[in-house]
Amino acid sequence: MSTYHTPVLLDESVSALAIKPDGVYVDATFGGGGHSREILKQLGPKGVLIAFDKDTDALENAPDDTRLILVHNNFRFIHNFVRFHGFSGVDGILADLGVSSHQFDTGERGFSFRFDAPLDMRMNRLAAKDAKEVVNSYSEEDLERIFRIYGEVESSKRVASLICEARRVSPIETTDELGRAIEKILPKFSEHKFLAKIYQALRIEVNGEMNDLEKFFEGSIKALKSGGIMSVITYHSLEDRIVKNFFKSGTISGEIEKDLMGRGQSPFIIENKKPILPEESEISNNTRARSAKLRVARKR
Repeated sequence: MSTYHTPVLLDESVSALAIKPDGVYVDATFGGGGHSREILKQLGPKGVLIAFDKDTDALENAPDDTRLILVHNNFRFIHNFVRFHGFSGVDGILADLGVSSHQFDTGERGFSFRFDAPLDMRMNRLAAKDAKEVVNSYSEEDLERIFRIYGEVESSKRVASLICEARRVSPIETTDELGRAIEKILPKFSEHKFLAKIYQALRIEVNGEMNDLEKFFEGSIKALKSGGIMSVITYHSLEDRIVKNFFKSGTISGEIEKDLMGRGQSPFIIENKKPILPEESEISNNTRARSAKLRVARKR
């Protein structure tokens, strides 16, 4: 597990669930199984954990535990699978929305600019669309939109223009080729931070992460029992804003839906007004924890 992925905010995110020994819980992002193992430690013999992951590599981390139901599918289908396995609702849901260390550190997956590798970035390796397709077939306007919205890249228009210039000469097929295509605009003292935003934007587009997240939240409201708890870890401002809006209103937009009488109320009670952040000791041991934020809410 530790070589695959080091779980972030492990104690904080699991303790927030206030686990009942005989409860039913969901780990929406199984990954290396760190959060799942901690939940299983706190469950009794009658407790159940349903864990999701669409990455085939993650399935190899499954512990031999009869209380674990591991679903090789997208967490957007959370409500469907909770019902499929015979449960009317769950007591808690944990989601760690970050990319696993394994995905970042496996060069051929194409998630990191640290390696010269094919432009892939698919979390589900059976999916058809990869980053190479996005970079080489999307219009300049669509590339600009992706970098601006998903990566919050200030010079998104220039980045899109440079990519289109380069691909007219030759297809951009590897991480190194992408780097060379946009090297003119890379800032001297923050090159890695800039590239991280580019890769974040491409990864979100390739995997349809924003749409999946919206469907996951819609399904979570249906899957949670009254009093059930959601514990969600995010790693960038776009994700965090969506989670904050969802807990505040029950919608991605942040606007509370009202009935015909004009009455409306969020389906959640927010447990922590400000996000829970990792301790300095955790960040020093795992630098990928530095941008993590944990938000917790309870269903009314």
